[in-house]
Amino acid sequence: MPASGSTSHRRSGITLSRAFGLSRYVAVAAAALVAGAWLAFVPSPREAPYRFVAAWGEQGSGPGEFHDPIGIAVAGSEVYVSDSRNGRIQVFDLEGRFKRHFGTPGTGVGELGRPMNLAIHRGEIYVAEYFNDRVQVFALDGTPKRAIGRTGGGPGELNAPAGVAVAANGDVFVADFHNQRVQRLKADDGGFVRLWGTTGRIGVRAGEFNYPTDVALARDGTLYVADGYNDRIQAFGPDGAFRVKWGGPFAINIFGPFNGWFATVTGVAIDESGNVFVADFYNHRIQKFTADGVFLTSFGGQGQGPGEFNYAIAVASADDGTVFAVDYGNHRIQKWRPAR
Repeated sequence: MPASGSTSHRRSGITLSRAFGLSRYVAVAAAALVAGAWLAFVPSPREAPYRFVAAWGEQGSGPGEFHDPIGIAVAGSEVYVSDSRNGRIQVFDLEGRFKRHFGTPGTGVGELGRPMNLAIHRGEIYVAEYFNDRVQVFALDGTPKRAIGRTGGGPGELNAPAGVAVAANGDVFVADFHNQRVQRLKADDGGFVRLWGTTGRIGVRAGEFNYPTDVALARDGTLYVADGYNDRIQAFGPDGAFRVKWGGPFAINIFGPFNGWFATVTGVAIDESGNVFVADFYNHRIQKFTADGVFLTSFGGQGQGPGEFNYAIAVASADDGTVFAVDYGNHRIQKWRPAR
């Protein structure tokens, strides 16, 4: 008969063996969960990254120089850039050659108070003015036409508008940054139509915002909102009803550097095919999605070299698929094309 000590040792060995076996199963299960979560929340690219073509601009106040460029829009053969700290809009051809500028810092007609994101509709450019609490409209040659909005938190009033889009009928959609909402205003007189979000209240549920920074409209009337500090995009149907949101797990303000995740969303644009481009500010990149938020590809990275960003703040797409992006901290514009 074995000694009692031997029996104890053998039982201890069996217990340890079972413990190690259990630990192994737990580790395998945990790894499976991690892999499943990765596949669920970090999608793989479906397209090749875009190809860097060129960049132009540097810090300054002369023609072709910028001081904190923020917004960008493309119309035909021209690129319009809001040169925010210089209080002006600069216009370039598609190769980055300077053509003209308009606007000076101020609060009067034709003057600009930190111009932000831009929209172009039927020969007019709409400029969201962060400091002046209005959207000012110009002809493409820079002639002032009218202003929409006034300071406040009531219907049709604005508090630091950051982005603007224009519907087919001329109605204006405004990302009302400090009011935590998006407003739709009438084309003729800026009269209030409706809003999304709750004035002055931050939220993470569908239809709520955390400092909305930009808006874009698809051809079918879908409204896309860059929900800035919620690190996501929200989309609403032509009837105004919530449709979809994306950005990180469950799109509830979980930020990160992974595919399909964001670290502050500052710009959104739609291309001719209905794809959605998003300026991912603190991740120093542009991401591309389908209309329903399926991740397609991304391009950029932090730095000062060709194809690198020091805070990607805005994006626009030309008719031929060329993408122009605002490199905020490097005070320049970048041009990209699809990989062939």
